[in-house]
Amino acid sequence: MRLSALSCCALLAGCVQVNVHGDPDQYMTRTSTLRVASYNASLYSDEAGGLLRRLQSDDADARKVAAVLQRVRPDVVLVNEFDHDASGRAADAFQRGYLEVPQAGGGAALRYPYRYMAPVNTGVPSGLDLDRSGHVGAAAPVPGEDAAAARGRGNDAWGYGLHPGQYGMLLLSMHPIDAEAARTFQLLPWSALPGAARPVDPDTGAPWHDDATWARLRLSSKSHWDVPVRTPLGTVHMLASHPTPPVFDGPEDRNGARNHDEIRLWNEYIGVGDKPWLCDDAGRCGGLAEEARFVILGDLNNDPADGDGRHEAIVELLQHPRVLRMATPRSAGAAHAPGADRPGRRGSVAHATGDFGPRVGPLRLDYALPSTGFRMLESAVFWPAPGEDGADIVDGSDHRLVWVDLAN
Repeated sequence: MRLSALSCCALLAGCVQVNVHGDPDQYMTRTSTLRVASYNASLYSDEAGGLLRRLQSDDADARKVAAVLQRVRPDVVLVNEFDHDASGRAADAFQRGYLEVPQAGGGAALRYPYRYMAPVNTGVPSGLDLDRSGHVGAAAPVPGEDAAAARGRGNDAWGYGLHPGQYGMLLLSMHPIDAEAARTFQLLPWSALPGAARPVDPDTGAPWHDDATWARLRLSSKSHWDVPVRTPLGTVHMLASHPTPPVFDGPEDRNGARNHDEIRLWNEYIGVGDKPWLCDDAGRCGGLAEEARFVILGDLNNDPADGDGRHEAIVELLQHPRVLRMATPRSAGAAHAPGADRPGRRGSVAHATGDFGPRVGPLRLDYALPSTGFRMLESAVFWPAPGEDGADIVDGSDHRLVWVDLAN
């Protein structure tokens, strides 16, 4: 069975267009445990359609990403920074040309019978001067566009990006996805979040955005998804997102504020109480049912102790009563990365999930956070130390895959 580029009318009651893929005949996986992973794979392009062209050209980094996945073999994985296209051609190319082909340093061919994709805000023109540059960025590239004009265009999109779908998300699963029950929050206004951290102009003390713009701003820089997956452990809600980096702005810290609130949306979603303001793109309101089990997945772009960002939101999420208390996933390789011994580090470098150069050093930005109700069996960040088996395939992306093994 194959379902591809299903229309919003058939799938989400007139809200968004998604892409779901399934082949029950190929449904083979573990039955007593569930391995769930998050991986920012850096599979994107600055040009529309560029990712497909990359994948059709025997991309070396994509082969390393596929090799990592073949080594870890998660049952469900959220792939961040995978450019979205409604046709699913890039996802098809990655599956058939990379995952299903044994890679050097990887393992056996890997087949994901199910996938979920939906639109994201990155690169979608807002028609507003969101960065207050004095002009609205063009809706599409123009002949002779220089780097500054491209950045301005990206800054005025609903989420920074140079074309619609850049830095999108892709959920791959060995288990059936309940697409009809999936929820997306691409369109949720930032102002709807109670106590929203509205950016302020430090020179005047006034809000950075005028009231009319603030009312229209979307919270998600990409999107927030709740995707139920029917696993041998029962239905598990995969809560997927990729908040904006809390940098690349000015003293108003509008990206820091947005990153904080994108993370805080999950705190609200899994929290108790009625939430009539928390409405998905199909118009269904409220948070996650109290009895539902979940795994929060994604590059959340916030380390609990180090780097830029407002750390209180991620700390609150890690300490949420519905999030399982567990040992933090770790690796042996992070300690050998440039900047690992940077003065002033407060958190354990072994918990880092990305290599960001000697000035920044390794940071913990990527998460796989299961809910209470599971037993944690094992977890890790795939980052072998130099010279160890697999160390030569981790640099396909500047992020590292993080995984957890769960049981009932």
